[in-house]
Amino acid sequence: MKKEWFVVFILVLTVQFGYGQKVKTGVLVIGNGNNALGAGFQSAVSGVKTILLMENQNFEMSEVHPLDKNLSSGLEAEFLKRMRKAKGIKDTSKVYIDQTSANAVIKTWADSTKNLTIIRAREWSKLKRAGGGWSIQLSDGRTIRAAVLVHADASGKVNEALLLPKMKEKQWKALDYKDNLYRTSISSGFSVDNSSSNVLPLYNLLIPGQENLVVLNPDQQSIAAGQSAGATAAYAAFFDLKTSQSNLKKIQGELISYRLSILPFEDVVAADSNWKAVQFIGLSGFLKGAISSGLLTFVPNREVSTEEIKEPIKEYFYKAQIWFEDYKGSQMTISSTLDLVSKIGNKSPENTLTEVKKKWKTTYGFKTEFEPSRNITRREFAVLVYEYLNPFNVNVDSKGRVVR
Repeated sequence: MKKEWFVVFILVLTVQFGYGQKVKTGVLVIGNGNNALGAGFQSAVSGVKTILLMENQNFEMSEVHPLDKNLSSGLEAEFLKRMRKAKGIKDTSKVYIDQTSANAVIKTWADSTKNLTIIRAREWSKLKRAGGGWSIQLSDGRTIRAAVLVHADASGKVNEALLLPKMKEKQWKALDYKDNLYRTSISSGFSVDNSSSNVLPLYNLLIPGQENLVVLNPDQQSIAAGQSAGATAAYAAFFDLKTSQSNLKKIQGELISYRLSILPFEDVVAADSNWKAVQFIGLSGFLKGAISSGLLTFVPNREVSTEEIKEPIKEYFYKAQIWFEDYKGSQMTISSTLDLVSKIGNKSPENTLTEVKKKWKTTYGFKTEFEPSRNITRREFAVLVYEYLNPFNVNVDSKGRVVR
């Protein structure tokens, strides 16, 4: 009997201790689906203290949209890799995502992830703004104060608390080279209507006038979208900025460093040694992909024509105007490409040629021979232009237009 009273006493003390306790965090993620999973983990690995709040005990991984339809990268690829390992199947095999195994994998993963706290099966109330951030009260009496809120809730409760309408617009958009919005992408590869050539523009996650709120569409559950939302929230929290001050290039660079494909090139994946350069050049529009049967391909071994690169490079660099007026070749060669990057980048053509020759097979990992007079491939062009000009450093606005 005494033992039972002791247990009750301890429980009472625990409740009293928790009641009124304030917990501070950089990012608060509310939800328990694919969106929430990606957001919580990425915010944490981006170096920001993160709380992922779930009213349910377990994550509910989307069964309506099987992950094997996506062009997976980043955290989604990592999750699938962990699922395969848990089930003892090959890394290249398709894997069935059952809720029990998925939650076991997520728990192990979360336990080893620094900065991430998952609060499970906890009801909440009074979600409201507090200063420049957010405040939410939990059913155990604790109050969480967060700098940035990621709304990944599919129940409608967050919408009700914040008086937000249900999101009608789909956040994922088909990649279209008719405009420059693809340059603002911070995620890619989510399958819509059996097509993975889709991108997620940064500004589709933000609501004008709603600072430090990152919103995900509950009807498009995606670990990749969540990962992008997590990086966006973490950027604002880490640098103590408003989400309206989000730096597109910094966020894109952060996500690429965590192996998330910003553009969905199906034929140059993250395991490719030149993937990073291809991603960055793809974002600039210097080399555009080809869309066929719902897939975007980079076609890395195709030769580069002068016509396809002329206008986008001139858009980024003033000095390119004169170079293209003087160059009369219909195809770009290795030699002409080195001359182009040397003239625009104020580098010695002789020194550049010597450097590239040394790095050709070692640093760049090219399988081809270094022959300056040969027509250059898209892979080779992407790597050389990225290294010597790096158009990624040139800013673009919310519509993807170059800002000089």
